Amino acid sequence: QVQLVESGGGLVQAGGSLRLSCAASGTISSINAMGWYRQAPGKQRELVAVIRSGGSTNYADSVKGRFTISRDNAKKVYLQMNSLKPEDTAVYYCRYSDYKDYWGQGTQVTVSS
Repeated sequence: QVQLVESGGGLVQAGGSLRLSCAASGTISSINAMGWYRQAPGKQRELVAVIRSGGSTNYADSVKGRFTISRDNAKKVYLQMNSLKPEDTAVYYCRYSDYKDYWGQGTQVTVSS
């Protein structure tokens, strides 16, 4: 079992920045992928960014050049969000994947115009 705890969400004005953190605990594989997804009201959950244990990353087109995903070990991942827009408003979820998928409880990000 893997538990995920997210932090760092909040309210910010358009153009501002936030940094999300996700800490994993439990039985952590050295080979895994960790990522951030978001879900806005009335919309499906979508991928924001993912980083694999080898360091490769993928980003949604809508956040490329503004968001950066990073990790400092197999257990912690960050999402630096710059130049935030009102359309970035959503609940952001951390996901851990090895042989199974695990999700965090989500953290609200609200960007005011």
